[in-house]
Amino acid sequence: MSEFAARNQVAIAGYAQSPVSRRSPMSLGALTIQTTREAIADAGLAVSDIDGFTTTPMFPSFGSHSAEDGVAFVTANWLAQHLGVIPRFMENPQGQLPAPVALAVNAIHAGAADYVVVHRALHNPVGRYHNSTEQEARGREQWGMPQGHFGPIAAIALAYNEYVQRYDVPENALASVVTEARKNGARLPWSYWADKPLSEEAYLAAPVINDPIRMFDCDIPVDAVATFVLTSAERARDLPHKPVYISSYTEMLPKRRLIPSLWPYDGIMEQGQQNVDQLCQRAGVSVEEIDYLQVYDGFAPLVYFWMELTGLCGPGEAHQMVSEGGIDSDRAGSPAVLASGGSLGNGRVHGTAQMLECYLQLSRRAGERQRDVNMAMACQGLPNSGGAVVYSSEKY
Repeated sequence: MSEFAARNQVAIAGYAQSPVSRRSPMSLGALTIQTTREAIADAGLAVSDIDGFTTTPMFPSFGSHSAEDGVAFVTANWLAQHLGVIPRFMENPQGQLPAPVALAVNAIHAGAADYVVVHRALHNPVGRYHNSTEQEARGREQWGMPQGHFGPIAAIALAYNEYVQRYDVPENALASVVTEARKNGARLPWSYWADKPLSEEAYLAAPVINDPIRMFDCDIPVDAVATFVLTSAERARDLPHKPVYISSYTEMLPKRRLIPSLWPYDGIMEQGQQNVDQLCQRAGVSVEEIDYLQVYDGFAPLVYFWMELTGLCGPGEAHQMVSEGGIDSDRAGSPAVLASGGSLGNGRVHGTAQMLECYLQLSRRAGERQRDVNMAMACQGLPNSGGAVVYSSEKY
């Protein structure tokens, strides 16, 4: 496989992050417009400069909620229209953040657009998040839902149970993951958990949702928007902030067609390894050369899975590394894979925290959290069905 032709040819030029709240006083559409205007201004541009829009508008609820554009999700089309822009490029791919990032990079590299807005808008509907009025299980769901196995919490509980039994993981192991994420999220002004770190005692006192997954092992649904402005490396050099270049991206779908909530541990890790290998090969680097890693943590066990796939430790060793303070962001030399707070420390922001942290570090805009790093990787979603992006502070 050859290196990625657009490697380091496209850069992030600016960003904005909305406050993360359980329910925003603004509609999701209005919050997205405001956040996008802030990102465009941060990049030193005007709204009229933007000629491309892309997002993943996925609304990650299994409930029977109204899915209206501008309310439950915000498409690229809706955003462009309400900003008064007629774009040259506009796409709404499914999946996690690597998908719209990939489309933006390719569009800019191909000359289909000059300045592309990539946004992600998440909504927490009124009422129970996964409350469903469905009375029947149809299609592939009929093989699991009637037995109570449906939805993402049951799915991650299945995979983590395999991990626990295979590697003899202590019952309280994930407490170290969640308290680290919450500690870091508590330091961020936009986080839902700002100034609200979590103790191990409070973690263990929370109810078990689907054994062995506890309440705080799951990210909390929120209203939030993150927006990034991408342009060519050449144009980015003339803008106010240090460019952060996109070196490679990868996305993956499960090999086998399974019921939606069946995530076998071996399947996650096998295809996840292919995912990481492909990403590094396309970026022209080894995983050891990536000196800043932010792992996805929509559910706490995913931190272990991504850590092991990216070579921070061997198979089955992540739980011990974390429990011994190996990812403590306050510890010198620590990989600090949850420095962004992630979803557990911010709210259900679907990988935007990881992307934002990589951007802030490489653009030297991380303030007191700044580290001396030059190549970063943001992981999003499950290793076997999500993706990842490699970023660089240097063009070559």
